[in-house]
Amino acid sequence: MTSVRLPLFPLNSVLFPGLVLPLNVFEARYRALMRDLGERPEDERRFGVIAIRDGREVAPTAQGMPDATAPAADGPAAGFGEDPMAAFHTIGCVADATTIRAKSDEADAGYEVLATGTTRFRLLSVDASGPYLTAEVEELTEEGGEGAGALASGVVRAFRTYQKRLAWANERTLAGGQDLPGDPSVLSYLVAAAAVLDVPAKQQLLAAPDTADRLGQELKILRQETAVLGKLPSLPAVELTRRPTSPN
Repeated sequence: MTSVRLPLFPLNSVLFPGLVLPLNVFEARYRALMRDLGERPEDERRFGVIAIRDGREVAPTAQGMPDATAPAADGPAAGFGEDPMAAFHTIGCVADATTIRAKSDEADAGYEVLATGTTRFRLLSVDASGPYLTAEVEELTEEGGEGAGALASGVVRAFRTYQKRLAWANERTLAGGQDLPGDPSVLSYLVAAAAVLDVPAKQQLLAAPDTADRLGQELKILRQETAVLGKLPSLPAVELTRRPTSPN
């Protein structure tokens, strides 16, 4: 087993390979991370995104997040308890920071970051001894699995129906003409990111052992969610193609 060490960026959301992640960075630990990444060559600005299982994405006493009832918290592991490893899910995604832009010339102004998910990883250990968390990770190879192509065709049909039901439930017009990727693996990640699911459900899709397994899960989920949507008069507005900027 070959492992690598990466800076770690915990979030209350799941990043999938191929998907874009906008970040609004303002905490000291993550400003330090982005400063370090900004000093590296553009093709070496990698960091690990991991979903939080038990903890807070933003420390309660962080800049802009006052909480008079919370004890003062700082340092790289603030908000994640005594054992940060236990606070995170096991499978995450490597991200490449394509854009790191300081908000102003002030040292504590923060950064606007645009990153792209690349490769899944398994979290092996977490180190909180530096200015930000780092982790020892094992990068995972995506396997196709048996029947991925046939499952992909079924997922495309199910996802189209799901989109129509979701648009109808939101009393919106579905924008047509958008082609879905033909590669089963890429399709599986796009559908996982676009489906309106909670973090545990998305995390389970990210952790699927291969593409066929992920597509099989998605086919079941899409059919279930479509059936539920057909029985609801309306839902809160949801954008399938947009992800909110994570305030970190």
